[in-house]
Amino acid sequence: MDASGGLPAGQIVGLPATELATRVRSGQLTAVEVVRAHLAHLDEVEPRVGAFRVVRREAALAEAHAVDTALTRFAMPLAGVPVAVKDNVAVAGEVCTDGSAARTGPPETRDAEVVTRLRRAGAVVVGITRVPELCLYAATDGPGTVTRNPWDTARSPAGSSGGSAAAVASGAVPLAHGNDGMGSLRLPAAACGLVALKPGRGVVPGGIGADDWSGMAVNGALATTVADLALAHAVLAGEEPAPLEAPGRPLRIAVSTRSPLPGMRADGPARAAVDAVVAALTAAGHTVVRRDPPITPGAAVGTFARWMAGAADDAAHLGIPPADLQPRSRTHARIGRAVRAAGLVRPETAERFRERMSAFFAGADSSGSPQEPAPSLRGVGGGEVLDLLLTPVETGPPLPARPWHERSFLANVTANVRWAAWMPAWNLAGLPALVLPVGTRPTGQPLAVQFAGPPGAERRLLWLAGELERRLPWRRHAPVFDPAGASSPAPV
Repeated sequence: MDASGGLPAGQIVGLPATELATRVRSGQLTAVEVVRAHLAHLDEVEPRVGAFRVVRREAALAEAHAVDTALTRFAMPLAGVPVAVKDNVAVAGEVCTDGSAARTGPPETRDAEVVTRLRRAGAVVVGITRVPELCLYAATDGPGTVTRNPWDTARSPAGSSGGSAAAVASGAVPLAHGNDGMGSLRLPAAACGLVALKPGRGVVPGGIGADDWSGMAVNGALATTVADLALAHAVLAGEEPAPLEAPGRPLRIAVSTRSPLPGMRADGPARAAVDAVVAALTAAGHTVVRRDPPITPGAAVGTFARWMAGAADDAAHLGIPPADLQPRSRTHARIGRAVRAAGLVRPETAERFRERMSAFFAGADSSGSPQEPAPSLRGVGGGEVLDLLLTPVETGPPLPARPWHERSFLANVTANVRWAAWMPAWNLAGLPALVLPVGTRPTGQPLAVQFAGPPGAERRLLWLAGELERRLPWRRHAPVFDPAGASSPAPV
C-alpha cells in the first residue's frame, strides 16, 4: 500500500473496471489515484499505439476529484473508472471531428446521452480516441497518424472503433465507448482480443452523425471481461446493473461458417476457433445445429446503400465541404449522394430483413416455412427455436497498419468487404451481436467468434459469453503492453 492507503500505481492499472469501481466506492482507492495511474500508463504506451486524438489530462483529474467528493459516490456503478470515448459523439468542451482533419470546431457544448450516462455512473473521460474519416473504414488511420494494434503493431486495430480498442488492449483504460454501423465495435474487439456487444436497435441511445447511418449504427462498449462489458452495457442502456440470469435450460445454438458474400471464406484458424467453441458449447450441455441464416442479396444491397449514404449525410451534418474530404471519402460521399437521390435507402428493406432474420431464430426458414422438426423447443410453424447463432468474425488476420487514407476508395472498400463479411447483416436487421476472443493465431494475433441473437437477446448473449470466458479464458491485454506483466494464458 502507498501512503494514502491505496494500491501502488502498478497494481491499479490492469484491474477490471468492476474491481476499480468497487475499491473507489469503498474508499480503498480514490478516483484521482486511479485516473493518475492510468494516465501514467497511457503516456508509456501511447507513442507505440496512437490510440488517442485527445488526452484530457487536467480535465480528467478534475472529474476524478468530483467523483471522490460526490455524496453519491457509493451508488456509482463505474465510480472512478477511466474511460475513453470514440471521436464521433459529443463530449462537452471537445471538438468532435469524426476523424476528419477538415472538422476543426467549435467545441461541443453538451455531452451526447451515452457520455452523460457514463459520467452519471461515475466514469471519468480521460480521452477521445482516433477513428478513420467519418468512421467509414475497417482500419484506423489519417494524415500523419496510423493507429496500431497492441497485439501486433504491424497490424491495424481495425475500425472504426480502432482507437478505443487499442486503448483498452494496451491497458490505457479498462473500458472504452465505441459504436457499430457495419462491425465497427465487433471488428476492433476481434482484432484486439476484447469482448464487445453490439446492442439491438433502440436499446442504447444513438446520436451518431446525422441519423445513425439510417438506423444501422448503435453505441456500445469494449472491455477485457464479460463482467465489465455487462456493467457498461447496463449503464449505457439505462438499466440497473444486475447479475446475468442463467436461462434455466440448455440453449439451442445454430452455427454457420458460410460467408454471406460469395467468394469469401474464413481461413483455417478462424474455422478452428468456431470448432473450439462448438466443442465447449457441447461439453456444457448446449445443443448445436448447422443452420445458415437467410442473408439475401437484397439485404446486402440495402446495407451497402446505407454505408454509402452515411458518408454524404455525416459530412453534411458536420459541415465538411466534399472537396475537403480525403479522396477515398470524397468518392464514398459522392456515391452516397447518388444513392440517396435515387431513393435506394428504403426503410422497408431493413424492416423486411429484420422480420426474416427474426423468423430464422423463431423457427422459420428464409421463406417463412418451418425447419425440420425435432423433439425440442417448437417455434413458428412447428420449427425449432434457435436461441443464438455462432459464426466466424473475419476471413484472416487484421489488415496491415498503413496509411489506408492514401489509397483509393476501391482499395479501401475491397479490403473492408473481404475482411468483414459476417458483420453488417446484424446492423441492417437491428439485432444484437457479440464478439469474444477464443485464442490466438499461430502468428500471435487474437482469434474471435461472433454470436448473434433475436430481438432482446443482449443479456442472453452476455450470459453465454461469461460461460465461455470461464471455459476458454483469454489473455486480457496484449502481452507486450500488459500492465501486470502477466495474465491468464490464452487457450491453445
